[in-house]
Amino acid sequence: MSVHLNKKALEHARRLVEQGKVVRDERDDWSEHAPSADDENAYIEKNGWDDYALWHLGEDPEKSEETKGRFSFPYGDFTKVHRCAVISLESRAAQNDHDDIARETKRLLQLIDGE
Repeated sequence: MSVHLNKKALEHARRLVEQGKVVRDERDDWSEHAPSADDENAYIEKNGWDDYALWHLGEDPEKSEETKGRFSFPYGDFTKVHRCAVISLESRAAQNDHDDIARETKRLLQLIDGE
């Protein structure tokens, strides 16, 4: 899998954190807070694929442009960054050798935690 860091999404996430648009939840909350497939579909229909991409730190350019499979490592609910999502995707990125995503996610978590 050739997943790359989505730099536009990273900038978007940082901006949201700087604006205070963050849910400071706990690690295990993401399974309950993550958008459902229906939520994702509604968001794509309303806002388009480019906006959908901004909510995912991973992108696989080998996958079709307008498919959910192209995007990975979601960090929020389409309105706010979720701390639990950032924690979850940091460990997933590290486990799967996506070092650039893991490194930037760690920095994003430090920004959220005010370090």
